[in-house]
Amino acid sequence: MTETSPKDFRTSALQAIRIERQAIEALEERIDDEFIKACEVIMQCKGRVVVTGMGKSGHIGNKIAATLASTGTPSFFVHPGEASHGDLGMITSQDVVIAISNSGNTSEVVTILPLIKRMGAPLISMTGNASSTLAKEAVANLDVSVQTEACPLGLAPTSSTTATLVMGDALAVALLEARGFSAEEFAFSHPGGSLGRRLLLHVSDIMHVGDRIPRVQEGTPLSGALLEISRKGLGMTTVLDARGKLTGVFTDGDLRRTLDKNLDVHTTPIEDVMTRNGKTIEADHLAAEALNIMEEMKINALPVTNAQGELVGAINMHDLLRAGVI
Repeated sequence: MTETSPKDFRTSALQAIRIERQAIEALEERIDDEFIKACEVIMQCKGRVVVTGMGKSGHIGNKIAATLASTGTPSFFVHPGEASHGDLGMITSQDVVIAISNSGNTSEVVTILPLIKRMGAPLISMTGNASSTLAKEAVANLDVSVQTEACPLGLAPTSSTTATLVMGDALAVALLEARGFSAEEFAFSHPGGSLGRRLLLHVSDIMHVGDRIPRVQEGTPLSGALLEISRKGLGMTTVLDARGKLTGVFTDGDLRRTLDKNLDVHTTPIEDVMTRNGKTIEADHLAAEALNIMEEMKINALPVTNAQGELVGAINMHDLLRAGVI
């Protein structure tokens, strides 16, 4: 083992990044007719996209399949070795197969090619060798060749796997946009994550309703409003007129400003100190929108209204926190 300095580490790392960046930049010229053909074949697919690859190509293939599946193109990964021992039954004639191999001649992949061709599933290849067996058998070959690996030995797949991953992302994004895939559709594939909660959860799902809504009538003394805030625990109360229409809100911030004026809390009517025409949100809006409003206005709670502007609920920052929106 040779002694190395921090400078040596940095030099090696930067060299690897530069080599891989060059490999990615070279892909721009390869978004060509073959790429377009691959997209068209997948768009016409009535089944699923089956991705296969061996070794490091298999790891990249797993990620490509996952990205396709989460962006509107149903997809899964099949290990080529396992495919030769029964898993080939997972592939049907309605599917499209994407086979990944840097050499284009990986034995485990080449072995199953005749069976894929026999069942009639269109084959798309991602290879670093356009003259390889795999590339020649494919209806479209995506060129992921690299000039050199970032590995100084030229052995460990580095630049080649990066180029393949980026080409897979380019394919997924092109298909996503062609399908008009929306953020809400994306969220349905991610219901357990914070992104899914932000995109799927509506204000109506977490707002306080009925007797849990803090509210007082105009004419209520400030002391009565403070009791309502304390009882409901949302850090604010809504204020309604005699017809039940929302006319304002009174928050913790309003209270601090009121105390600076030395007003009598027992005689001061709430409408004299409330905030009129304050921010509200409708119940069918996304909870993430409520969060944006609160952060922008630097407030901790919002009245919730319906399309007619009638008070139907209330929501605060703690509700968003408990729901995982924050």
